[in-house]
Amino acid sequence: MTVNLTPEQVLAGLGVLAALVWVWRAGTRRARKAADAVRAGSRVVSLAGRVLLMAGAFVGVQWIVIHHIDNRTLLLVALVLPDLIAAHVLTRALTVTEIGTTRRRGDRR
Repeated sequence: MTVNLTPEQVLAGLGVLAALVWVWRAGTRRARKAADAVRAGSRVVSLAGRVLLMAGAFVGVQWIVIHHIDNRTLLLVALVLPDLIAAHVLTRALTVTEIGTTRRRGDRR
């Protein structure tokens, strides 16, 4: 059995094949972007949960010290220590130490 194809049919077949490859690659890119967006969103929610938990812990300890202990030194420590921790964390978070993006192995430029 022989197949007789005209040059137009060969070019049409190559065009269809190229279109399929293009659609497949576009779908892969779209899926990767969606996965990155979900990952970034979950990081924000996770960070917010941890921040709220620690804030609750600080407020709880401060409330106990303010209402149940008459020691002035302990009161100052309970009020100042969380401020120092928050100042340190905010300073580190807002300080730019590297300019540019970091690339992982296999990322495209």
